[in-house]
Formats: sequence, structure tokens, C-alpha cells
Amino acid sequence: MKESTRIFRFAIIGTLNAIIMAVTVWIMMDVLDINYMLSNVTAYILAQIHNFVWCKYWVFPTENKKSNTWRQVLLFSIAFGMAYGSQFLFLIAMVEGVSLNEYLAQFLGLFIYGGVNFVMNKRVTFK
Repeated sequence: MKESTRIFRFAIIGTLNAIIMAVTVWIMMDVLDINYMLSNVTAYILAQIHNFVWCKYWVFPTENKKSNTWRQVLLFSIAFGMAYGSQFLFLIAMVEGVSLNEYLAQFLGLFIYGGVNFVMNKRVTFK
């Protein structure tokens, strides 16, 4: 698959993930009055379930149909942890350190997360 096609597909899935995260954060923070950190964690976990399935079968499909799904889940979880950790530290720094609005900090964190996640998944998970 051409790299431009892969990036385009990743952008589509990333956009859907952003929508899932935004709706989850909004519902948890505004409707349920849950703090921004727990809302953020929950939103990213929901979006990652969606992300894994689409990345495995559409963005980074493997030629080998007997690929080890459990190995991919483990590597995907490691990639998620690194990307999410980067985003979460950014979120805390922006909200607590710079006093940025929680919604804006979460939105900006999507870009941190997306960049790290793409690099990690391309290089490690779906080989």
C-alpha cells in the first residue's frame, strides 16, 4: 500500500477517534460532571478500541493472514501507552501549569497523541 494512502486512512480513523473522544469528554464533563482527567482517560480508552480494529484491518493490513493478534494487541497497547502518556503529560502541563482551558488542552493534545501513535504503530505494531 502506498504511504499516502496509509496516511489518508490513518487521518480518517484519527478524525473518528477525535469525535469519539470529544463526545465522551463532553458527556462526562458537562453532563455527568466528572473531572477532566478521568474523562480524558475514559475517552482515550474507548477510542483506542475503535482505533485498534481499524488499524489492524484497514490502515496497516498485514500480508500474513496468520499474524499473531495477541502480539499485535500487546504492541498496540505499548504504542498507546507511549502516545497517551505524552498526551496526558501535555494535558496536565497545559491545564495545571499554563491554566489553559481543559477543552482546548484536550483538543491540542490530540495532535501530540496522533503523531506519536502513528509513528509507533507504523514502526512496531502492525508488521
